Amino acid sequence: MTEFIVLKNASRIRTTSPFEEFGPTPASAPAAPEPKVEVHNVTPADAQSMAQDRQVAAVAIPMPISLIKPCDADLPAGVTAATDAWGISAVKADTSPFTGDGVVVAVLDTGIDKSHPAFTGVDIIEKDFSGSGDGDKNGHGTHCAATIFGRDVNGKRVGIARGVRKALIGKVLADHGGGNSDMIFRGIQWALEQGAHVISMSLGFDFPGAVQRMVNGGIPIEPATSNALEAYRSNLRFFDALMQMVEAKGAFGDTAVVVAATGNESDRPTFTVAASLPAASRGIISVAALGRNAAGTFDVANFSNTMSQLAAPGVDILSAKPGGGLVSMNGTSMACPHVAGVAALWWEALRKPGVVRATASLVTSKLLATAGTDGLSSGPLDRGVGIVTAPQ
Repeated sequence: MTEFIVLKNASRIRTTSPFEEFGPTPASAPAAPEPKVEVHNVTPADAQSMAQDRQVAAVAIPMPISLIKPCDADLPAGVTAATDAWGISAVKADTSPFTGDGVVVAVLDTGIDKSHPAFTGVDIIEKDFSGSGDGDKNGHGTHCAATIFGRDVNGKRVGIARGVRKALIGKVLADHGGGNSDMIFRGIQWALEQGAHVISMSLGFDFPGAVQRMVNGGIPIEPATSNALEAYRSNLRFFDALMQMVEAKGAFGDTAVVVAATGNESDRPTFTVAASLPAASRGIISVAALGRNAAGTFDVANFSNTMSQLAAPGVDILSAKPGGGLVSMNGTSMACPHVAGVAALWWEALRKPGVVRATASLVTSKLLATAGTDGLSSGPLDRGVGIVTAPQ
């Protein structure tokens, strides 16, 4: 028996009732997609049979995932370590009249230290998918969450959208920073069910880890690599199918803007690495990391992976740490929540009276259309369409 992840569209599951006044809903009637993620222990042959079911949108083999670990980054000559959260002004959130009020944000990460002063007054709903319990013993999730919606800490502003009043914290990575892809898929389903408008993910699929896990289990390197490639391909298809359902759901009501970090595996100028899952999936906004330079503009960080759609501050980013206080971290993990926070601002801005109804697709369009390129020396492959910019 083998474990498989199954994505169903629950809207296709119809039931009849003798108490229905006008009879059952016709199967051809349009209905909002309802993603449903299940895990089954079956034979490969049974998995192939399940894939033929009209309710099944995708079947995938579980893969290891891990947080995109913060990394070391030397500051260029003439640039001193930040004493404030410089990314807030870099994305112009400091001059935006919007705060994210009324927007629901989901952070799928290592959890959160909800007792931190940065989260005072926020209605935080936690759900653990990792099996290691609520809370954040790692620190990664707390740092990312505070950049999105954190309140001021000891007089210092750390949050982009500090008017957000409700946050969904899905712990999809265990305390050691690892997990499996079924955790992230179930986390996305939960966030959608809970009404998230923005979903932020600073994590990635661990392809080398998948190979090593099979090798450790006695499989030779060649078939282990082939099996890992097939698992990666099935997860890519799963993500594409899931995001297609998320996009289609927007025609029936609110759905979510999904944002993901591209990864930190590059080492410019020696080599670059392209974005991996989930950032490489369709419908997900992939985010590169920027750092300050002595000229007062921004450069793509040496570690930042390519194939991004947007860029945001990701070097020397000051935010919350578990237990209280602030700490600086580097990584596309730190850039991703800047975009998530600005997305929350755009949701609020587009809901103003007299403006066209806010939708996830409209928010995404605004994020891409208003990105700035002034002072960015790198091309679109490295930083996408530019640095994310808050509504003014």
